[in-house]
Amino acid sequence: MTEETQMTETTLEENFSRLEETIARLEKEDISLEDAFNAYSEGMQLLKKCNTQIDRVEKKVLKSAE
Repeated sequence: MTEETQMTETTLEENFSRLEETIARLEKEDISLEDAFNAYSEGMQLLKKCNTQIDRVEKKVLKSAE
């Protein structure tokens, strides 16, 4: 499954929710270093997806305003 396909399967709101959950995991004091690294990596991937989705919406809005 491509990244493009994965992005269309989850909404921006769902990705933000998953990102918030990931941040909450990182903020726990008892998280192991390995789990923290995995959560950080997941969070960065989610952030990239969110940015891509926001850029796509922004382009649509700007295009429709022309």
